[in-house]
Order: sequence, then C-alpha cells, then structure tokens
Amino acid sequence: MTPHRPGADGPRGRPVGSGGVTDLEGLPEGALRTVDGTTVALVAPHAGLDRLPEAVGALRGLRRVDLDGNALTGLPAGVTGLPHLETLLLYGNRLTEVPAGLDRAAALRHLSLGGNRLTSVPDTLWRLTGLRSLNLAENALTHVPEAVGRLTELRMLDLGHNRLDRVPEAVGDLPHLTDYLYLSDNGLTSVPASLGRLDRLDYLNLTDNRLTALPPEIGGMAALCELRLYNNRLEALPDTIGRLSRLRELHLAGNRLTALPGSVGDLRRLRVLDLRGNPLERLPASVGRLTDLTCLDLRATRLRELPDGLGALPRLERLDLRWTKPDRLPDWIDALRGRGCRVLL
Repeated sequence: MTPHRPGADGPRGRPVGSGGVTDLEGLPEGALRTVDGTTVALVAPHAGLDRLPEAVGALRGLRRVDLDGNALTGLPAGVTGLPHLETLLLYGNRLTEVPAGLDRAAALRHLSLGGNRLTSVPDTLWRLTGLRSLNLAENALTHVPEAVGRLTELRMLDLGHNRLDRVPEAVGDLPHLTDYLYLSDNGLTSVPASLGRLDRLDYLNLTDNRLTALPPEIGGMAALCELRLYNNRLEALPDTIGRLSRLRELHLAGNRLTALPGSVGDLRRLRVLDLRGNPLERLPASVGRLTDLTCLDLRATRLRELPDGLGALPRLERLDLRWTKPDRLPDWIDALRGRGCRVLL
C-alpha cells in the first residue's frame, strides 16, 4: 500500500473558457470552473505556465487552485488572500520561496509546495492552523521548526526528499495525523520518541536515511498499518515493535540487522515482511506465529537455517531465498510449493 501524494479533491463545476476575458488571457481553455455563476476552481496542471494573470487574485470565489507541474516562480499577490481558498496545489514548479502573504488564506486546508526549490519556509506558514494536508517534499529544506506542532488539524504531512537532519519533537503533538507521515530520503540519524504519541497514524515512511536505532516508544503507534524503514543503518529493532498489533507491512531491506526480537511474532496481522539485504544470522521461532503472512523476503541474508514454523504458515504465497544459502533446505519447502506457495531459491 502506498498512499496518494498528495492531491486533494475540490469542486468540479462546469469548465468555462477564458477566451474574451482580456485580463485572464494566458490561462488554458477550460481552466476556470464555475458553480452557479461563481468561479470556484482554477485547474491547469502541466499547462506550461510561467506566470499567472494578476486578475486571478480578483476571483474571490475560488476554492481550489491546481497548478501542479508548471514553471511558476511566484503567484499574484491577491491569490494568497482569497477568502474561500481551500486547496492550493503548486507541486513541481520553480518556487524559491513560499508565496508571500499565504498566512492570510485562513480557509486553506490542503497545501502542496513539494517539488520546488525551497531552502526554508517562513514562520508565517505555521499560522495556517486549519491545514489538513501539507506537502513540502522534494525541496532543499534543512530545518523544520517546532512550530509545526501548531498545525494540529494535519492528517497528512510530507517532508520527504529534503536535507533534514532532525525531526521536530512537536511532530508527535499532531493529534489528527492519521493518513501518512513521509520523512524518507533525508539525513536523519534518529527520530524523536515523541513519534510514539502518534497513535492514530496509518503509514510511516522513514526510508533512505541514516537511522541506527528506533526509540522503544515507537510501540505506541497503535494504529500503524505500514512501516517502511529500508535503506537505513538499523542494527536492531526494539522489543516494543511487537506492540504494533495492526501492522500489515514491515519493510526493513538494506539495513544491518543480524537478528529480530522474538516479539515480532506478535504482529499477527502482518502480511509482508521484507528483510532482504540484511546480515541476518537467525530468525526467531516466533515468526511461525505470523499466520497472516503472505510474502517473506529473505534475499541476500546470512541465514544458515530456517525455522520450521515457516513451513506451517497457512497464507504464505511467496518465500524468496535467492542469494541466501542455508546449510540445508528443510523438507517443508516441497510442501509449501505443493500447496501453491512460490519459493524462489
């Protein structure tokens, strides 16, 4: 499962052309959409725009502006003051700074500024306390302040693919963060214990960092369904990992794990366990309790033997042992194959 990043659905009224409206020339045909005579949306993604007409700021009924994938370096001043603006999508433009006056957009709920050229964000951004989704991914940010904790209505936060070396403690104070938290591809060497307070979060991505350990408090993330940790430097997992009772996918490829805690067997809803490319020397017998497991990836490990319990996993559909050389193949391998499990050697 990979969450959508990060669109937001808004009004989809009748499209109208901009032809004949001199001060809106330059917008593509059908970009403006009306409901009951009021222009409520400007939808022009990937339209080759390098500027917007100033008159867009006078469309006071706008609720949704989707300008992803253009070449904009800024916005007309009036756009950020639109009183009903709920969704502003500017992913993949050429912004070097957050549009001035954005804090005046009090109705804003969904903001995407990812894929631009931002090196910092102004303090005023953290005044948008009604935001439900915020995408700042794929920029060059080196710092996110503790003020992010003011955005208490956030359900989705994407800070991936930046240059962050720390996660603010205040991220753990976002009580409505439920859908996803992306922190992948930064320079993180640790994450704060406060993440354990995110007990409603469904998806956490910490891939492609430099993490050497996880705080034991991570076991408090009781709603977590998917945890992605591949390509870090983890040498061990905390025993509290077994408290993630709703976890369905655990991705640990490309770390430095030599063993797993026995508590991993308590992840009774786990369907996918990816351990490829770790120097694993043994698996705990408790993996035999993972009765919902469908995919187990053990490629390129140092395992010399396999727990017999693996052969009894009733839902296992794929067992990948390529580039792993156990001393002997257990007899139950043939039994797995016989019932339809794909075993790759």
